Amino acid sequence: MKEVTAVVRPNKMSVTKDALDKIGYPSMTAIPVLGKGKQRGISGELNFYIQPKLLAKRYSTGMKYIPKRLLSIVVNDEDVDQVIKTIIGVNQTAQIGDGKIFVESIDEVIRIRTGEKGELALK
Repeated sequence: MKEVTAVVRPNKMSVTKDALDKIGYPSMTAIPVLGKGKQRGISGELNFYIQPKLLAKRYSTGMKYIPKRLLSIVVNDEDVDQVIKTIIGVNQTAQIGDGKIFVESIDEVIRIRTGEKGELALK
């Protein structure tokens, strides 16, 4: 099993959720986050209110932190490529700030309610 962690634009969440649902992965954890990279701030990304103290003053290099969504999806090994292609397909705009995807190995998954382990816990 692998954990696919993706950092995407907030305005791409709906299409990302819909696309993952279509390929059989409706379950995920999504967390609003702030971060920065080479993007240096795209003010058009702000489609919700953020406390002013969390954002830096605007300089020529843009904002210090930019709102994004962090998605975490645990998938079977054989589905990793399909999940990655799906995330890229709906999030790629060829613009700086499209996001990043990280893939990590998962040793074990346990469903708390039933005690099921491994792939059974993912279904």
